[in-house]
Amino acid sequence: MNSKLFIPLVALFLLFVMGIYFIVNPSYEKSLRAKYYYETGEYKEAYALAKEAFSLDLYNRMAATIMTQSQTSLKYMSYIEDAKKYMKIIDEIALHESISDADKAKIRMICQIMLSAYIKLAPSVITDDEIVNQAAEYHKKFEKLLEKVNRS
Repeated sequence: MNSKLFIPLVALFLLFVMGIYFIVNPSYEKSLRAKYYYETGEYKEAYALAKEAFSLDLYNRMAATIMTQSQTSLKYMSYIEDAKKYMKIIDEIALHESISDADKAKIRMICQIMLSAYIKLAPSVITDDEIVNQAAEYHKKFEKLLEKVNRS
């Protein structure tokens, strides 16, 4: 057999075997599904599947990475949900004709909580830019609000 043809065929065969192993192995199959859910923004489902895959095979780096990234993304999503909820509360307070000292203290406390929560977020290269930017926008809003409340 021609050696020019033999080496590419062996390489192709090895890739095929690796692909089959990757698809048939339950840990890697779950990792692939977790990766899909992560890419579509379903971080809870991705985290659950990646955690399952990792428990099946502790050496599955793909599962470990997706699990960590999903956890980070879930923290960002939680921050954004909290920010939306607190902004509604602040908007309701702002509708009053005059803002009492108690309301100013409430706004100040909310801003401080959200500013300290933002510091705990740790983006990575893989974290979706959209949620990182959205969290950063809320962080800036809370910074400005705190500055405004402290001035008045």
